Parts: sequence; structure tokens; C-alpha cells
Amino acid sequence: MQNTTIPISVIIVNWNAGTVLKKCVQHLLKQTLTPEVIYVVDNASTDNSLASVIGMDRIEIIALNKNEGFARGNNIALKKITTPYVALLNPDAFPEPQWLESLLAAMTSHPSAASIGSLQLMHGFPGIVDGIGDCYHISGYMWRKKHGELITDNDLLEREIFSPCAAAALYRLDALVEVGGFEESFFCYCEDVDLGFRLRARGYTSWYAPSARVSHIGSMTSGGQDSDFAIYHGHRNLIWVYLRNMPFLLLLLSLPLHLAANFFAILFFLLKGRGKIILKAKFDALSKLGEILKQRKKIQSERRVSSIKLLSSINIKK
Repeated sequence: MQNTTIPISVIIVNWNAGTVLKKCVQHLLKQTLTPEVIYVVDNASTDNSLASVIGMDRIEIIALNKNEGFARGNNIALKKITTPYVALLNPDAFPEPQWLESLLAAMTSHPSAASIGSLQLMHGFPGIVDGIGDCYHISGYMWRKKHGELITDNDLLEREIFSPCAAAALYRLDALVEVGGFEESFFCYCEDVDLGFRLRARGYTSWYAPSARVSHIGSMTSGGQDSDFAIYHGHRNLIWVYLRNMPFLLLLLSLPLHLAANFFAILFFLLKGRGKIILKAKFDALSKLGEILKQRKKIQSERRVSSIKLLSSINIKK
């Protein structure tokens, strides 16, 4: 199948992505199945990245007056979408021609799925995996499966995952609307795992499609995984994902592990001379405890699956 339009919209949230934004869009326009529309949500970029895609085929620009973050940026675009499926793609991710076709095929073959993840490969490092889906540990710790590892034959097998990395994923629009989209207070980092947790609580599944390949630079505009920005948002939001989503029974059982994981994270960053930023992340997470507990009450009241069923999708061991 070549150049066939499909009922999929794509959202790219951009903030100072430079030349890679245009490269990302160019890869999208070479798909074997062409999306109906590509929304570029620009978070008040100060570089020339947005100008580089204005006037390109199928592009609709949503220019924001300030940096609203990844979560809210996607939610703003979601309100415009009428197609049954929506793909999210980071501007520093470059999909292979069959990316959308492979994602749609996987979604079609798994009726219970609300999301499909991609095979993300590290850009510039042939054969090295960036991730094959997000994992969630009973302690509240989360990670991208196979990140930084050499690709193997086993990585080319389709499987169920906890949730996809939103850097390159396909979602059912009705499922996203049902759970309210991304939690905007997260700004960025961990918001995709939080969304995946809420979708699972409603009874949906998530799958990994190995033929849906993207080359991903990763954390390009946030200063890298070791930046203060990434540490702060990642470790603040880690607590919020856990407290919002973990069912009461599992929370009682896992709370000692969660406290231990946070303690060792604080100790690790203190020893690296990064104590100020990790302590701020944890303090700010707990300062919103009342609001988080209100959100938790709503999320848990809408849960449709048992704690045991959720536990089966959560990693007990790393």
C-alpha cells in the first residue's frame, strides 16, 4: 500500500527542536499510510524550528503563547482531533516508512488495546535499543524496557507491555477522551506512564509493535536525562504516578518499597552533589499531597479492574 490516507492524526509537541522538527515531518510525509493531519503544537519556541514546517503538506500549526509542556500541549491538540486514532511523535524521533501502517495493524489485531508502542532505536547508534515500551515496578519505579541494550531476535517479537513511550505511540481517541487525556500538572516526564496506568485501570491493554520503528535522539530539548530539569520532573512525577494510580491494597503492600526507592534516589543524588534538585523534587511532590489524593479518589472510583488484574501487568522484579 502506498500513499493511502488513513483515519489517523499525528501530534508533534515542539519546543526549540531546531532542524530536527522538519526532518521529523519529512519522515511522516513518506509513510506508506499517510495521516489525515499532522498537528504541530509549538510551545512558544524561540528558535526557527516552527518556521521550517509552515506550509508543508498536511501540517496544522497550533502556536501557544508560552511553554505549556508536553502533557497540556497534547491535550490542546486532542480537542481538535476527529479521527478514531491519534499518533504521538516527538520532534526528535524519525519514523521508518511503515511506522503508521505497523501501528495500525497492531491496534486492529488487538481489540482490547488502547495504545501501541514502537520499537525505538537510538539515533546514531546502529543496533542499540532506545526502548520497546515502558515498564512499571511495584515500588513505583519506571523505565524504558531494553534502553541502551543491543537489539536481539527476542526484541522483534510482538508482546503486551505496561504502556508505550509517548515519544512514538498510537492511541485510540475514544479511550484517551474516556480517561481525560494526559495529566497536565505533570508538565512532562512520566505523564505517559500515568496515562497508561489509568487506561489499564479501565480494562484496556497495550502492545508493542516491533515493525513500527523510529530512530530517536531522546531528551534533546530538556538538556538530557541528567539535567536538573529531567531529574526534577522525573522524580517529582514518579511519586504522583504512584499515589494517583496504585490501588489501595497494592499501595499498602508496596509502600515500604516505594519509600525505600525514594530514599535511595535521594541518597544517590546527594552523593553526586545534586541534593538540592532531588530534595526540591520530592518536597514539591509532597506539597501537593492534598490535590493528588483528590485526583486519586476520582481515578480509583473509575477503576474497572481488580487489584490482582492490575498486579499482573506490573513488574514485581526489575
